[in-house]
Amino acid sequence: MDDHSPQLKRELGLRDITFFAIACIVGTRWIPAAAHAGPGAVTLWLLAAVLFMVPLAIAVAALSVKYPGTGGFYLWTRNDFGRWHGFLCFVVYWVGIAFWFPGAAMFYMSAGIHALGPSYRYLADSRPFLLAVSLVAIWVALGTNLIGVKIGKWTQNAGAAATWLLGALLVIVAAVVFRRHGTATPIHLAPTWNWDTLSFWSTIAYAMTGLEMAGLMGGEIKDPARTLPRAGWIASAFTTAFYVSATVALLVILPPGQISEMNGLAEAGESAARSLHLVWLTPVVALLVMASAVGQFGGLGTSVSRLPFAVGVDRLLPAAFGRVHARWGTPHIAIVTLGVLASFLLVAIQLGDTMRAAYQTLVSLMVITGFLPFLYIFGSAWKAGKRVSAVSGWAITLLAILCSVVPTAEVKNVWLFETKLAVGTAAVIATAWLLYRRTRQAAAPV
Repeated sequence: MDDHSPQLKRELGLRDITFFAIACIVGTRWIPAAAHAGPGAVTLWLLAAVLFMVPLAIAVAALSVKYPGTGGFYLWTRNDFGRWHGFLCFVVYWVGIAFWFPGAAMFYMSAGIHALGPSYRYLADSRPFLLAVSLVAIWVALGTNLIGVKIGKWTQNAGAAATWLLGALLVIVAAVVFRRHGTATPIHLAPTWNWDTLSFWSTIAYAMTGLEMAGLMGGEIKDPARTLPRAGWIASAFTTAFYVSATVALLVILPPGQISEMNGLAEAGESAARSLHLVWLTPVVALLVMASAVGQFGGLGTSVSRLPFAVGVDRLLPAAFGRVHARWGTPHIAIVTLGVLASFLLVAIQLGDTMRAAYQTLVSLMVITGFLPFLYIFGSAWKAGKRVSAVSGWAITLLAILCSVVPTAEVKNVWLFETKLAVGTAAVIATAWLLYRRTRQAAAPV
């Protein structure tokens, strides 16, 4: 982008971008999935932090200084590998976030309804109802982001604060349960090696992503060269501590076999509430989970909208994507387009499978498309001289992509599952090529 491109306001300080990064990285829905896999998940959390999140923090800090401005890894990839590669990186990541939205909405809505108690639990198993409330959640979250970062940043701040409170509450409750009744799960830190848990390894790595989204906001951060590295290290330390402590807390309360991937937080909350006679515990857990979800929806919706904005300014998308709203100063076209695609995927992915298998398909598609751009991010880190970080990041990225194609026990129709992954991934890449080719042809002089 040049000096005459539309400019976004620098509204984010160290506190704001730290909370923003935490809201983008930490997903409470990964905690029950980790606990379901057993205590060995704690070791996987630590390995993912050291081998992936730390290298990513180093890469984002270095590249944000090397290529400042709005657009983050689109700018890095475009400048280091060319316009087509930058465009491909943008499309697959953007679509990966579109896959993230319906999967996250399905989880958070289901977890929230389960936490309301047995009288409402049938609603969480109703596909039409869950679909409806998920669509409402997506559009409420994206709609509030249209009014600008100055106001919207408080959504991310509140979501990050709710995440802190949820982590602290789980640890305190688990400590009381342990003191009175001991642990429900022997804490053996060796990971379980079998086909049922293999696909979960990719989820562990994906749960550590999100710092790259802070890089997307480079044009709106005050003193990004100094602020981003500090925020990255703070957010990385908190994320690791949260995932490890919350996973252990759930395992102290319940054994892995009684913790489901979609409703484990509600199950652990109910068990602890019965054991400790705390009737208020489950609703509070549900409230904090939903608040953290709103922060995530806001953070991801805000940051990822900067990608098509940067690409639109580069004239590789229609000019409307490169404009900001006259009143709110936001890339409104990009936000609305993301909502439309996420809504379509939420409906389409339900066809021909159970609800839990549809959720697993969303997670796998999200991981595959979400991780492909990291091959470019760490490639740019290599060119920036961060060789160790690049090699470590590449290794975990490739491992995560391979593990994501392994179906879990919830998937009954393996061929349908694999076909959806193959067709979905191929469709994203083909769409990127067709859009790029058409745009370049339209821009070519007659």
